[in-house]
Amino acid sequence: MIRWFLVTLLALVIFSGLQPWLQKLGFGKLPGDLNFRLFGRDWQIPITSTLILSMIAAGVARWL
Repeated sequence: MIRWFLVTLLALVIFSGLQPWLQKLGFGKLPGDLNFRLFGRDWQIPITSTLILSMIAAGVARWL
């Protein structure tokens, strides 16, 4: 269980670091990605971008 937690935490750190580069490619602005302002703060819920990145990661994992 600790291993999965560490892998998830590492993936979040990597994706957070790659976020500016991914936004230049259009991730976070796809149809299905929610952006809204609530309580004076901008919130992003990138549903479609997450699904696409998950499919890419699964394809790479299967290929290796």
